[in-house]
Amino acid sequence: MPAPGTPLDQLGFLTIGTFDPADPGPGHEATLAMVEYGEQLGFDSAWLRHRHLQPGISSPVAVLAALTQRTRRIGLGTAVTPLAWENPLRLAEDLATVDVLSGGRLNPGVSVGPPMHWDDVKGSLYPDTADREDFSYARVERLLRFLRGEQASTFVGREGVVEEWSDRVQPHAPGLAGRTWYGGGSLRSAQWAGEQGMHFLTSSVVKAEESEDFAEVQASHVQAFRTANPTGRVSQGLVVIPTDTATPEQRARYAAYVEARTPRTTAPQGPARMLFARDLLGSAEEIAEALYAHAGFREVTEVVFALPFDLAPEDYEQILTTDTATRLGPALGWRPAA
Repeated sequence: MPAPGTPLDQLGFLTIGTFDPADPGPGHEATLAMVEYGEQLGFDSAWLRHRHLQPGISSPVAVLAALTQRTRRIGLGTAVTPLAWENPLRLAEDLATVDVLSGGRLNPGVSVGPPMHWDDVKGSLYPDTADREDFSYARVERLLRFLRGEQASTFVGREGVVEEWSDRVQPHAPGLAGRTWYGGGSLRSAQWAGEQGMHFLTSSVVKAEESEDFAEVQASHVQAFRTANPTGRVSQGLVVIPTDTATPEQRARYAAYVEARTPRTTAPQGPARMLFARDLLGSAEEIAEALYAHAGFREVTEVVFALPFDLAPEDYEQILTTDTATRLGPALGWRPAA
């Protein structure tokens, strides 16, 4: 294994929180328990990914509200919330409420662009305004203004006997806007996020603009962001599956998962020329060596490792606990939080 560089400062994990559509309760409970366990293991953050109209968490903010009452230290984030599905004013109220409940631990991650399968959902999502909705960066700017406490209404004061109206989002959560991240996969997104004073979540899917080498592209995004915002935080996102303590059955299951996903990583995909990161599978030592050789990883001191989809709770426990928290993390210079 090569000599480590700067020790890894922050180690987090990401889940989509899969569940059985016929009985969604146990899957949601398993997600809550996983994050609780992650806090006990010393992980710095846990992130939930939006999955609209799929058997994955469709409302991370609601799940994070529950987690504020079941955790005390671990950072809680979304990676990411697609703002095309959201009203920025209403989302600002929800985020501020969860941040207050968490004691200032929320890290909202957002992105822009039209909703996936736009033609199929626009009639339900925006039946009267689909042709006028703005899915550009301006949607993020609106959210940031509301989170900062800027004006949301022209009316303020008392109405009637007891109703007090504010001209800004309530509750106001000081510092929340400064903990907002942008999840981007293009050079322009990285630059724009830095210019807005946001933090930056690098994606496991990027545009093959300046190169067809994923690691090179990811590194260029981090560099572009830091040029625009030298003090902003950057977190790298990859799927990482350490297998040190996995059973033979688990190793076979993980290998099949990676094999099924590998063909899409060999070349840019589709008209947009999207590049997918390779999943990293192997022992903690092998993964650490691969990461130290990864141009994107060499640019960061924070990572959020994405958990594979559709595994069993015991698989996630093995990946998170014995291997990531006690083997891979320390191999990268990370130490669990007290």
